[in-house]
Amino acid sequence: MHPRPRLGELGLGTGKKARLHRILHDHGLCNGTAFFLPYDQGLEHGPRDFFANPGAADPRYIVQLAIEGGFNGIVLQVGLAEKFYWDYAGEVPLVLKLNGKTEIPSDAEALSPVHATVEDAVRLGADAVGYTLYVGTPVQDKDFEQYRKVRADAHRLGMPLIVWAYPRGSAIEAKGGRDSFYAVDYAARTAAELGADVVKVNYPHPEKTEGVPVNYAGQFSVQEAMDSVVRSAGRTLLLVSGGGRAGDEAMLDKARSAMEAGATGLIFGRNVWQRERAESLRFVSALRDILAKHPSE
Repeated sequence: MHPRPRLGELGLGTGKKARLHRILHDHGLCNGTAFFLPYDQGLEHGPRDFFANPGAADPRYIVQLAIEGGFNGIVLQVGLAEKFYWDYAGEVPLVLKLNGKTEIPSDAEALSPVHATVEDAVRLGADAVGYTLYVGTPVQDKDFEQYRKVRADAHRLGMPLIVWAYPRGSAIEAKGGRDSFYAVDYAARTAAELGADVVKVNYPHPEKTEGVPVNYAGQFSVQEAMDSVVRSAGRTLLLVSGGGRAGDEAMLDKARSAMEAGATGLIFGRNVWQRERAESLRFVSALRDILAKHPSE
């Protein structure tokens, strides 16, 4: 297990430290772990994501679920935050997503355009902002440039910056794929080197070795891969995504592995709200039990 970095070790300014402390210690389990409910899939995947549970198409349902489930924060795009979050402002921290794209164009040259600002986040009472960074695409130079401006604004306004570090593009697909150990490890390190305060990654799959660099082609256990990803993030807090809907035991195993490796927490969206409400809350309770066993200062 890699030691989980403490807030006092992150080199944060007053605003960022205060907001992260509020997220980690005044909400959720209040034990330094983090559990976020993302709700940006309506943009990223379209309304089809709500077919499994039509009630989830209503943002009020999602915010209420986040409050009842005891999440540390909810992730919203700017339009939903402006129209729905004000009813619940202060009851659950808001992470305002600053960029996003539809799934309609190919991911070959993926770029997630910025459509909101850090100033919007301050106005809406957010405690953090989120940015999707596509690592490895042919247009990552444009991505890095728009990210640099977001990072500068977040630093100036004391707003924690959570980076969705997502490997994408044909070069990544030729090197094991977007969720290979190589790709996820590289993405975590990239976010850390580019100044993220928190990085969100998908779960690594060390068995995906076709085309990967020789260092990643060996036999690694899932836990060894997860340990390495946490090390690569260094003093950047790390969140592990639940990914697409899968069996509960498999997802709980992922959560245990991530927390045992030293991750700060979890970010589960569709795995939670693509269920009937009572079932969602039962699953959330099982995830909270895992987080409760890994407190942090």
